[in-house]
Amino acid sequence: MAFLPDEARSLPPPPLFNKGSVWLGFTGWLAAMLNNSFNQRPALRAGVHRQILFTTVGWFVGYYLVKRTDYIYAKVDRELLEYVRHHPEDFKVAGT
Repeated sequence: MAFLPDEARSLPPPPLFNKGSVWLGFTGWLAAMLNNSFNQRPALRAGVHRQILFTTVGWFVGYYLVKRTDYIYAKVDRELLEYVRHHPEDFKVAGT
């Protein structure tokens, strides 16, 4: 994927049913419903293929956005832990 660097491959993949996939899949389906309504077609019965397409596209976009978010958080955690490791004098244990 263009927006995920190769080092993101070392992370475990997010679950297929995650919050981003479900929400964007629902948003895609809702967009198909609104498209039918705006064009004065029956909302649920017209363009079922378009409903499936929009839902699928939303699902995969949500999946890859969650994957990118996981990568960004892992990168920030790695940089923070590297900083703590190089500057132990700034992070003393409270009990000593």
